[in-house]
Amino acid sequence: MIPTDLLTSHITHLECADNEEKFSHLEIQTFCTSANGKKSPLYAKYGSLNKVGKNVLKERTASLWRYFEFLPVLNPENIVSLGEGLTPLLHLENLAKELHIPNLYLKDESLNPTGSFKARGQAVAVSKMKELGIRRCIVPTAGNAGGALAAYCAKAKIDVTVVMPRHTPEIFKQECSYFGAELILVDGLISDCGRVVGEMRAKEDYFDVSTMKEPYRLEGKKTMGFEIAEQMNWQLPDVIFYPTGGGTGLIGIWKAFHEMKQAGWITGKFPKMIAVQTENCQPVVWSFAGKHESAAAYVARPSVANGLAVPFPFAERQILQVLKESGGYALSVTETELMNGVKSFAKNEGLFVAPEGGALLPAVKKAIENKWIGAEDNILLLNTGSGYKYSENFMQI
Repeated sequence: MIPTDLLTSHITHLECADNEEKFSHLEIQTFCTSANGKKSPLYAKYGSLNKVGKNVLKERTASLWRYFEFLPVLNPENIVSLGEGLTPLLHLENLAKELHIPNLYLKDESLNPTGSFKARGQAVAVSKMKELGIRRCIVPTAGNAGGALAAYCAKAKIDVTVVMPRHTPEIFKQECSYFGAELILVDGLISDCGRVVGEMRAKEDYFDVSTMKEPYRLEGKKTMGFEIAEQMNWQLPDVIFYPTGGGTGLIGIWKAFHEMKQAGWITGKFPKMIAVQTENCQPVVWSFAGKHESAAAYVARPSVANGLAVPFPFAERQILQVLKESGGYALSVTETELMNGVKSFAKNEGLFVAPEGGALLPAVKKAIENKWIGAEDNILLLNTGSGYKYSENFMQI
């Protein structure tokens, strides 16, 4: 890492994703509410990005903090890091031959701390909590986000309460407990956990780190987009398949592309973004297809892919906006298909991906069959976590 006195964040303010109302990044913020009562995320905005050259990366650490100018932490001394980011981008040579898709790649987020991409978001969120003086927080989680938040809060000495579905695999519960979090189990899905968080916050003072209800998990997740560009020599793929629950990473990657373009780091066309869900919980697919007005009343079932069981994504409108802007799609696969995907990754590539990642292979096949993409396209899959953490789920199938 270069000397910290040479690091300068270019954040200027936060902005409502719905109406562009501006908020101070120097104060504790959550989300915005527009005149019509709609609640929307806040996006961190940055200035003078055209003055930041790619050459700054040459001497930087192999972590997401190498993109410090594009991150919201003002003082590098507030960084809370466990070595997150700069995960491998792999050419899936065996699957490419078997499926006749020559340019098939995987960004493997399972090598992050606590075994998933959630480490990225929580690293930046907790660093910003430390900077803003927040000492107590709470989060509803399907599993990985809670474990990651507990780990980073342990490092930062911040009290954390994790509210998790009771049916979540034991490993997720154990890691939260070992990291010192207060763990509350709830019957139902993450949406039910969210209601419990709301009830608890009405009685006591907690900072809510729910997906897209605070501004900075998004900033950590967007670094996947920076790494994709850097690892592909600043040439973006034609299409990215992203397993979509709350959608923070999907939105974040798209945000990163725009910021890199503003900085002059990339040129040309952005990829099609394809949101992949399970048929057990596919609110974004239904919204994209016009089967319902919004996900507000969607009824979901549990999934072996815990991270995809998000019935009411807070940032649904922003997810759909990314799909529209990119010329992308939303599609779903069955539970059997995603598990076959997990097995195919393992058998052909020696990769034990999370079931969310397993959903991507059948999604690619469907997209090619429907002629949404071509077999010759440069295709990137985003595996969000390690299959080892889901072994208990796999045993039940």
